[in-house]
This record gives sequence, structure tokens and C-alpha cells, in this order.
Amino acid sequence: MHQTFRTKTLITKGGKLSINGLPFRTGETVEVFIRRGKKATRSKYPLRGKMIVYRDPFKSVAVSDWESAK
Repeated sequence: MHQTFRTKTLITKGGKLSINGLPFRTGETVEVFIRRGKKATRSKYPLRGKMIVYRDPFKSVAVSDWESAK
């Protein structure tokens, strides 16, 4: 069974890379892929993924504000 572990880290001086806390046993063979991370960009939709809270969703609305009721 293949187990995948993903993490982000920074390259230190001299081009060194250090990864701690790997979920593999000592002496186990692993395969390493390194790719450049994506730059953080400001989202076009800043509220995407945010929690929506409805306060009193079943509360009555003001009937006088509805045009169809006039």
C-alpha cells in the first residue's frame, strides 16, 4: 500500500532542505518529489469557503415592506 505525505517547507541557505516528523519507519525507502510552491494570490472571491451564519432564518419579515402586500 502506498502512503503519501505532503508538507511545505522552505529552502535554507546553501540549498538545504529539512523535513521533520515523517510518518515512515527508520530505514524505509521513500521517493521524494520537489516542486516549486505556488505564490499566494489574493482571491477574486474572498468569501469563498467562509462559514455562512443565518440569524433567525425563520423569523417573520416586515409585511409592510413587501410591495405585493400593498
